[in-house]
Amino acid sequence: MNPYTPILLMIVVALVVAVGGLVGTGLLGPKRYNRVKLSNYECGVEATPNAGTAGRFPIKYYLTAMTFIIFDIEVVFLYPWAVSFEKLGAFGLIAVLTFIFLITVPFVYEWRRGGLEWD
Repeated sequence: MNPYTPILLMIVVALVVAVGGLVGTGLLGPKRYNRVKLSNYECGVEATPNAGTAGRFPIKYYLTAMTFIIFDIEVVFLYPWAVSFEKLGAFGLIAVLTFIFLITVPFVYEWRRGGLEWD
């Protein structure tokens, strides 16, 4: 048996599940369209006809994206350090403390600007 067979099987199963979900939704889902469902919706802000040239664009969407980066993606970067922190020694400790400091600065900025208030 080829050692790559399980990987190929997993890829095939993932494709079948993904395509099957899309096809199943298209076949079995409701087909009642109306003007509200077909209208554009972006981060809770009403769309404007000429959004590219009309005044300032609300930054709430970008603050939400920055919050995601600060709280979720930093954990992914801390996993390798957590697994091998004993082998890295003082250099690893200084590197991760620098990383946490550089992540804390935008967090404090967003917190003070009110980006974490969901009203």
